[in-house]
Amino acid sequence: MPTIYTSRYLPTDVPRISIFTELFGTKFDALDSAAPAYIDNHTGAFLTRKDVKTLSLSLAFGMRHTLGAKRGDTVMLFSPNSLAWPIVKYGVFAAGLRMSPANTAYTPTELAHQLRDSGAYLIFVHPSLLAVLFQTLALLGVSTEEAKKRVIIMALEKEGILVPEADSKAWLQLEALLHKGQLDKEEAFDGAQADEVAVLCYSSGTTGLSKGVMTTHRNLVSQTTTAHVSNPTLDPKTDVMICIPPLYHMYGLVTIAMVSFALGIPVVMCPRFEPDSFCSGIQKYRVTAAYLAPPVVLFLANSPVVSKYDLSSLRLIVSGAAPLAPSLATGVVTRLAGMGAKLSVCQAYGLTETSPACTFHSLRYGGEKISTVGELVPNLRARLVDDDEVDVKPGERGELWVRGPNIMKGYLNNQAATANAITPDGWFKTGDIVVRDDEGFFTLVDRKKELIKYKGFQVPPAELEALLLTHPEIGDAGVIGVESEDKSSELPRAYIVPKAGYTSLSTQPHREKFASEIQTWVEGKVAKHKYLRGGVIVVEAIPKSAAGKILRRQLRDLAKAETKKHAGAKL
Repeated sequence: MPTIYTSRYLPTDVPRISIFTELFGTKFDALDSAAPAYIDNHTGAFLTRKDVKTLSLSLAFGMRHTLGAKRGDTVMLFSPNSLAWPIVKYGVFAAGLRMSPANTAYTPTELAHQLRDSGAYLIFVHPSLLAVLFQTLALLGVSTEEAKKRVIIMALEKEGILVPEADSKAWLQLEALLHKGQLDKEEAFDGAQADEVAVLCYSSGTTGLSKGVMTTHRNLVSQTTTAHVSNPTLDPKTDVMICIPPLYHMYGLVTIAMVSFALGIPVVMCPRFEPDSFCSGIQKYRVTAAYLAPPVVLFLANSPVVSKYDLSSLRLIVSGAAPLAPSLATGVVTRLAGMGAKLSVCQAYGLTETSPACTFHSLRYGGEKISTVGELVPNLRARLVDDDEVDVKPGERGELWVRGPNIMKGYLNNQAATANAITPDGWFKTGDIVVRDDEGFFTLVDRKKELIKYKGFQVPPAELEALLLTHPEIGDAGVIGVESEDKSSELPRAYIVPKAGYTSLSTQPHREKFASEIQTWVEGKVAKHKYLRGGVIVVEAIPKSAAGKILRRQLRDLAKAETKKHAGAKL
């Protein structure tokens, strides 16, 4: 019999309705509609909760009646965080469409894959990313005439974003779809329809191209119905949140921007992490809560920039997207306490495939068990299994399997990957190795999957290896993640074997020069989070099993044994 762990929190009702109905129904009516919902960090422009609802229903009307979008169509969002983001997001939901957010660091080739695989027709794009999108459409053979029917420049007038005059006249603007009418009521997804797909984020696997994660309306509703449990002390009258994680990532999209809206907490929107802008935003808007990734926590703990600002309003930091070292949590609390902040730090854990929350560390425990990622969220069940998929004994490490209403529907257009990830009886295999203590707290200890996590972003080694093997002077390659304490993140590192006959690597300077050239070459072909920041090392051979599988553990052992800086490093 399997050993099944349950949350100590009472189950919550997860209604079978659309996420728009969940957010803008009775929960919306119970909160102040005139209160700010989203605030632009740079300009101070903001949208009230009423603005968000009105503009979302207006955009939904425009998409359905002006652009001819039909229920179930897929819409791509290609933009950094902005005030326009929530309007487009909720407008898509209200219109009954699917949203597929794209990584703003994607190259045209990577973006083209997502466009093809998701089947997205309409594309909302930030003005700063038009050039990348146009290159992508050219790769796909999309004519300018067709592109003008599909592309909408994603900017609100109140954001003050300058759009080149040529672009503003040639391409459809978001504002042109607003104020032409308003849906009387959002598209319904009641009963079994709540299992229809609402979001298609793309998650990298250990092999092959990134996969579209089919997140349903009910998956999203499951997150908002437990928001009061995982955020027990947040108060819409006193708290303000800041959003640094990108909204194309499930962490930013749901955990921050959507859950905060459900709770009535205003969010200060930052397009990207910029040290001074981030700190000044906390100071200016008296931010009390920040959901971050470990590298930003590291910045708060160590950077001299922090000392220039008043961050005393901060009382809560939640770290997610990657494990947080306990020493780092203690360090940031100590430093900010010296600046007047009464701060608590806790961790949470989740995946794109789990919408995303699996566990959280409640503030009820203060600084206790900070090394853990907390307890199971309500409604979730868990198992810990060994390599033979047999449940391990209590206290032993095992792969975490979870089951509940937040588990994705599957991977789009990829039945084989879905079958490998979800068992016939509904258990999702996270690929993460954990230990559960007697009180129900989970600690991440390893990853069964081979994914590298750079600042919370997934980097599949197989993808980088396949790219390296296209270089005419590389005969073999292996990629691993190496830990960097000063970056508080894993960094992708490549071990490469030159092709036979390439004789210019006879000396160390030659090898270092070649490694640096390869590092630069890769940077021209992948998104920034996939750069080989851990360096490139020239070796004689890549360790492999008899079946030809790369023995990454041996590469990790090699990395640990190295005492000098790797060749071509750009840390």
